[in-house]
Amino acid sequence: MLDYLVIAPHPDDAELGVGGTILLLKAQGARVGVLDLTDGEPTPHGSPELRRRETEAATAVLGLDWRGNLGLPNRALVHDLAARKALASVIRELRPRVLFAPYWEDAHPDHVQASSLADAARFWAKLTKTDMPGEPHYPQRMFYYFSIHLRVHPKPSFVMDISPYLEGKMRAVSCYESQFLSGRSPQWPTILDDLRDRARYWGWAIGSAYGEPLVSREEIGLRGLRDLV
Repeated sequence: MLDYLVIAPHPDDAELGVGGTILLLKAQGARVGVLDLTDGEPTPHGSPELRRRETEAATAVLGLDWRGNLGLPNRALVHDLAARKALASVIRELRPRVLFAPYWEDAHPDHVQASSLADAARFWAKLTKTDMPGEPHYPQRMFYYFSIHLRVHPKPSFVMDISPYLEGKMRAVSCYESQFLSGRSPQWPTILDDLRDRARYWGWAIGSAYGEPLVSREEIGLRGLRDLV
């Protein structure tokens, strides 16, 4: 059983969107997993074997308790009933309290489909009288992270202070050398520079060093104000 499950369209999306948050949750003693929906291939400088090695390296940096791959097709990810059932079955097996999914607005069709798929699978996972394995389960919360290709600025519901974990996040992302380093110009700013700068902006927004924005469609309740940044 997991406390948190990150649903990612491709290997590297979890690291890009919530790599710092994962490290924070792990430091708090939580059990955290990532489910990649596809293997992310083909890409210009990658291969399935290389992406598996990169994913294993990033998983070790994050210290994940579980990581899996649903085996859906990259570049052709579709929210259909078969994919919904497969994802809901994993949710029933792992029984996370909280799901993280991609933000629903993006230029990348895989990200849009993954967000919709996660919404529906969360609901399906609680169904009774079904041929899905496991017992019904409904994650209490669902948060959406930014791994967005559009140059837009959605307003987050809250920002996680990841200041102590920014360097760990950068190490995890850097494991995907085929995606962010191979064949690219070393001139500033690189993709990794942009990632750090965005984390710095969100940190600035909450009066901290680095942050990761998250969105909730549902209201968030607080039992106190002591932990507010």
